Amino acid sequence: MARGKLRIYLGAAPGVGKTYAMLSEAHRRLERGTDCVVAFVEHHGRPRTEVMLHGLEQVPRRELDHRGAVFTEMDVDAVLARRPQVALVDELAHTNVPGSRNAKRWQDVEGLLAAGIDVVSTVNIQHLESLGDVVESITGVRQQETVPDEFVRRTDQIELVDMSPEALRRRMAHGNVYKPDKIDAALSNYFRPGNLTALRELALLWVADRVDEYLQQYRSEHRVSAIWGSRERIVVGLTGGPEGRTLIRRAVRLAEKGAGGEVLAVYIARSDGLTAASPKELAVQRTLVEDLGGTFHHVVGDDIPAALLDFARGANATQIVLGSSRRKAWQYVFGPGVGATVARESGPDLDVHIVTHEEVAKGRGLPVARGARLGRARLLWGWLVGLAGPATLAVLLTTVDLGLANDMLLFLTVTVAAALLGGLLPALASAALGSLLLNYFYTPPLHHWSIADPKNIVAIVIFVGVGVSVASVVDLAARRTQQAARLRAESEILSFLAGDVLRGETSLEALLERVRETFGMDSAALLERESDIAPWTCAGRAGAGKPVGRPEEADVGVPVGDRTALALTGRVLPAEDRRVLAAFAAQAVVVLDRRRLQAEADRARALAEGNRIRTALLAAVSHDLRTPLAGIKAAVSSLRSDDVEWSEEDEAELLEAIEQGADRLDHLVGNLLDMSRLQTGTVTPIVREIDLDEVVPMALGGIPEDSVELDIPETLPMVAVDAGLLERSVANLVENAVKYSPDGERALVSASAMAERVEVRVVDRGRGVPDEAKERIFAPFQRYGDAPRGTGVGLGLAVARGFAEAMGGTLTAEDTPGGGLTMVLTLRAAGSRAGPLDNHVPGGVPAGPVPVRPERRAS
Repeated sequence: MARGKLRIYLGAAPGVGKTYAMLSEAHRRLERGTDCVVAFVEHHGRPRTEVMLHGLEQVPRRELDHRGAVFTEMDVDAVLARRPQVALVDELAHTNVPGSRNAKRWQDVEGLLAAGIDVVSTVNIQHLESLGDVVESITGVRQQETVPDEFVRRTDQIELVDMSPEALRRRMAHGNVYKPDKIDAALSNYFRPGNLTALRELALLWVADRVDEYLQQYRSEHRVSAIWGSRERIVVGLTGGPEGRTLIRRAVRLAEKGAGGEVLAVYIARSDGLTAASPKELAVQRTLVEDLGGTFHHVVGDDIPAALLDFARGANATQIVLGSSRRKAWQYVFGPGVGATVARESGPDLDVHIVTHEEVAKGRGLPVARGARLGRARLLWGWLVGLAGPATLAVLLTTVDLGLANDMLLFLTVTVAAALLGGLLPALASAALGSLLLNYFYTPPLHHWSIADPKNIVAIVIFVGVGVSVASVVDLAARRTQQAARLRAESEILSFLAGDVLRGETSLEALLERVRETFGMDSAALLERESDIAPWTCAGRAGAGKPVGRPEEADVGVPVGDRTALALTGRVLPAEDRRVLAAFAAQAVVVLDRRRLQAEADRARALAEGNRIRTALLAAVSHDLRTPLAGIKAAVSSLRSDDVEWSEEDEAELLEAIEQGADRLDHLVGNLLDMSRLQTGTVTPIVREIDLDEVVPMALGGIPEDSVELDIPETLPMVAVDAGLLERSVANLVENAVKYSPDGERALVSASAMAERVEVRVVDRGRGVPDEAKERIFAPFQRYGDAPRGTGVGLGLAVARGFAEAMGGTLTAEDTPGGGLTMVLTLRAAGSRAGPLDNHVPGGVPAGPVPVRPERRAS
C-alpha cells in the first residue's frame, strides 16, 4: 500500500489563518471530486472558521473520561474504517487525553499516512521541538506540546500562512481570534509586536531552509550542475596558511551585504594525506568561520582547482574567495597557480574574488626535515658504507679489469646502499667520493683528475644523479614514515581524550599521569588561581618530580585561560609536541570542572534529600502526630470535666483511648528517631548469636491477638544479629502485614534455613504490590496506593530495611502465591563466613556446616 501524502499549513502564531486555509483547501478538493472528510478540526468559537465547516463531512469524535471530565479526541479507528482519500487533522502537536490510541496527534497522523490516507494538517512554528528553547527565550512561555522536526521535514508539502504582526493584532482586537475577556491579556503578553515579529522570522527562516532542501534534492535528482543564484553562497578556499583568517573575514563581509548569505570554508587536502598545512592553524580557522556563522568543510582532491570548483558547484555557490598566491615570481614557471586556474575555469555563473593579504609572494615555506629520521644506527651504517665502500671497492677493482661501465654500476650499487641505509647525506658523500675515484682510476687518462672522452662525463653525471635521486626518495620516505607514525600516535592520544575523558571515565589524577607518561616527564600538575593576583594552587598532580608553585617554574607550562595552567617538569618539549599537550590541558580543565560539578550535584542532591525529609517530617508532625495528641487531649479533658458524670465503662473507654494514642505516638516517634539515626549513619549494631524465638514473639507485643500465625521451626540455626534492631524490623513488617491483610485473614510469620542464611518471611493476603513499586515502598515517607492518612508516616518499611542492612542482612518484597505480599528478611546464620548473603545451592541444602543452637526451649 502506498503511503499517504502529508501537507502542513505552518503559521508563526495562533490566529494567522491556518485552519481557515486548510478548510478552504478542503472545499477546493471537494469541488474537484476528491473524497475529503474532517477527522478533527477545532474552530475555537471563531465564526468564520465555523462557517467553513459547513458542507464538509465530519467523522464523529471519540469521547474519553479523564478525572471526572469528558473530552473528545479524533477517532482514528473510525477514520481508518471510513477510509477517505484526504483527512483534515487540525493542531498536529496536540497531546491526546490518556486512554487514546496514541499519546500525540502526530502519531495518529502517522497511522493514517501508513494506511495510505492523505492528510492535511496545521502547526505553529513554536511547536517544533528543536525551537522550544528559542521560543521560550522570546515569549517566556515553554511549549509543552511539541512535534518532532524530523516528522515535519518529511512532509510532502509545507505552506506558510503568513500575516504581519500589526494585521494579527488587529484581528485579535476585533475579536476574530479570542473571546473579548482574553484579548487584553493576550495582546499585552504573548502577542506583543516584538514577540510576533521574532516568531514570524523563525517561521520564514525555517520554511526558507526547507525550500533550500527541496532545491538541493531537485538539483541532485536532475543532475543540475549549473549554478542557480537563489541566494548568495560564498566559498572560501583555504590552504592552511595564515592568510586564511583574512579571507574568512572578507567572505563574511561579502555575505552580510546580501540577505540570507552563507559562507562555506573549504580546505582541500591531497589524497595521500601528507600536506604542509598546519593542523593548529586549520583548527583556528575552523573555529573562526563557525563563530562567524559559517561552516567548515574538508575535501580530498589531488587537482585542487577542479576539486574547489566541483565543491562550489555542488553547493550551488555564487562566489569564490581566494587569496593572492604566496608563490615567488620564479615559481610561476611551473604553472599559473590555483587562483588563476579557478578564475579561468569558473565560467560566467561563478564570481571569483582574489583577495590580497600580508603573505603575498613570501613563499609557502615548506617544512624542512630536522634531525635524524632514520635512527642513529642506520645513519652510522650509511656513513660507513658511503665512505668506506667506494674506497674498498676501488682497491678490489685494481686487481681486475671489468670495464668502465661495470665499474660505474658497482660504484652506483654502493651509493644506492648508502642511500638506503643513511639517507641523503651519506649518499651524497658516496656519490662524490665514487665519482672522484672513477675519474682518477678508471676514466682515461688514468691517474689524472681529468676526463678525455665527453661520454664518460655524461656517465659520471648520470651516476651522481641516480645516487642523489635514490637518496632523496629514501629521505622523503623516512620523513613521511615519521610523520605518519607521529600522526598515528597523536590520533590515538586524541581518541583516548574523546573516549574516556569525555565519557567521564577518567579522573584528573589518571589524566595527568597519562600526560606524564606520554611525554616522558617527571611530574605533571594542574595549577589554578581564583584571580589574577591570587597565588597558584595545585588542583591535581601526578608523578614524583619536584612540585612547582607557578607555571613559570615548570619546564613546560601550557596556560588554559587566564587562571588555569598545566605545568610539567623533566625536560623542555619541542614545539611540535605542544599541540597535543594543549589538548590534554584543555581536557584536564574539563575533568576538573566536571569533578566540581559532580561534587556540587552531590551536595545539592543531599540538600534536596534533606529538604524532602524535613518536609515529610513537618507533614508527619502536622497530621499523623497531631491526630493521636488531639485524641489524648480530648480524652483527658473529658475525664477532668466536672460537668459530666462518667460511668466506669466510659472512663475505661477514655483511658483506653489515651493508652492507644500514647502507644501510637510512641510508635511514630520511635520510627522517626530510627529514621534519623539511619540518615545520619549513627546506627551501630551489637551483633551476637541469638535464637529467633527469643526475638520474634517479643516483636508481636503490640499486634492484636489472633492476627498473626507463627511458624518458627525448632531446628533453625542461631542467627548473628542485634536483638533490638531485629525486633524493631520484625515488628514493623508484621504491623504492615496486619494493616493490609483482609478481615478474617491472619498474617503469617515463618522462618527457614538456606545454606548460611536464615530467612524470615512475613506474609499477608492483601492486594499485593506491582513489580515496579516493590522498591519504591522501601523509600522513606512512602505509602503505597490509597493508604489513608493517619495510618503512619511511611517509615516502617524504610526503618526495617535500614536495620536489616545495618546487621548485614537484606529485606526484599515478593509476591505471595495466590495474592498478597511477602516480606523476606534474610539474616546471617551464626558462624557463617562474611560476605554477600547469596552463597547457597538450590533446594535449600546447606553449603557448609551450620551451628545448631545448644538447647531448645518451647516457643
